[in-house]
Amino acid sequence: MRARGAVAASVADQGVAALTNILVLVAAARLSTVADFARFSAVYLVFTVLLGIFGAYTGQPLVLTRGAEAARGACRSAVAFALLAATVLGALLAGTALLVPGGTARALLALGLVLPVVLGQDAMRYAFSTLRLPHLALAADLLRLGCVLGALGTQNHGAGAARLVAVWGLSALPALVLSAVLLHSRTSVPGARTELRPYLRRGHLGQRFVVEFGVGNATSQLSVLGLGTVGSPLVVGALRGATTLFGPLNVLFTSATSFGPPLLSRVGDERRRVRATAALAGVLATTAALWATVLALLPDRVGAQLLGDTWASAAALLPATGSQYAAMAVGTCGLLALRMLDPRTTLAIQVVFSLAAVVFLIAGYAAAGVTGAAWGLCLGSVCKAVATWTRVARLRRAGGAGTPAVSASAVRSAP
Repeated sequence: MRARGAVAASVADQGVAALTNILVLVAAARLSTVADFARFSAVYLVFTVLLGIFGAYTGQPLVLTRGAEAARGACRSAVAFALLAATVLGALLAGTALLVPGGTARALLALGLVLPVVLGQDAMRYAFSTLRLPHLALAADLLRLGCVLGALGTQNHGAGAARLVAVWGLSALPALVLSAVLLHSRTSVPGARTELRPYLRRGHLGQRFVVEFGVGNATSQLSVLGLGTVGSPLVVGALRGATTLFGPLNVLFTSATSFGPPLLSRVGDERRRVRATAALAGVLATTAALWATVLALLPDRVGAQLLGDTWASAAALLPATGSQYAAMAVGTCGLLALRMLDPRTTLAIQVVFSLAAVVFLIAGYAAAGVTGAAWGLCLGSVCKAVATWTRVARLRRAGGAGTPAVSASAVRSAP
């Protein structure tokens, strides 16, 4: 597949996957009461964290694989490991939820049962990307989008969180089957072996990526979940409802970080690459501000069509969440610039300022409730953006040169 077609298919696939997640939350909000949507949001947040962990541990090392034969074997191994690990984790989650009463526990039980389906299908998306066949991932994700909307569309208003989680998870089965058939036909070669041991060895590259994901993404999400546990469950629903409205921007951020380095590497020199990255930051931040303005101008009846009863609480957070996403745009591009200059510097920034965002979140909630929590997250994103570009400026003044990219041999182990 030609480079332009592969990029277009990859971007479209990310868009379809993000759209699926957005529409699932929108459908759940419209089908649920405020309390049930809060439960569904909490469980879906757990799934989102697990999805990121699995992607970091198996998917990101997988896409570094080079060579057709090595890629086929690596894809088979990664998918097999993801399915096995998801089955074990799902059984543990379901077994634990059986011992706990309440609607949220029942929804977690349903998540445990469908976890191999949803995580297995996502692992195959990474495999198609590694094989340079993103159009096959796109086909499977389009099938999943159609199935999940059709399945949720048959549910009546007032459906419980556990039922919605089960329906959402099982609707991914057709996409899983299609992906498995397509992947098998392209990786089944004589003598091909499925190796699981590299994923269990100390020093596996995925372990580093999980740490970066944990400090960069999961920390704030888990802190929101914690606030819903010790405070009010409605906090989770309000914050998740607001961030759902900004889902299209997540697609832009993901596309920038995924395709930015190879495209920017074509720019003549380091100085021009940093300038191009800064220009991209300005474009994305402006887009976030314009999107927040559009959402703020929506009539309440239109907003209620999107998020149902959760619209009122989510709409109150739009100024804070819109400002947060503008800051995230700047910070994302700052991290992109650092990866080109010296990728060793990004982990420390992720650790320090992700933890700072959690502190701001908790302090904001203590001072002004859910609105304060949203502004706390915004402040954390602003601080991270300032730190990334400050570091970029220091490296530029010092004449820092980029370090070599991770080699394919590092997929199996890392020092």
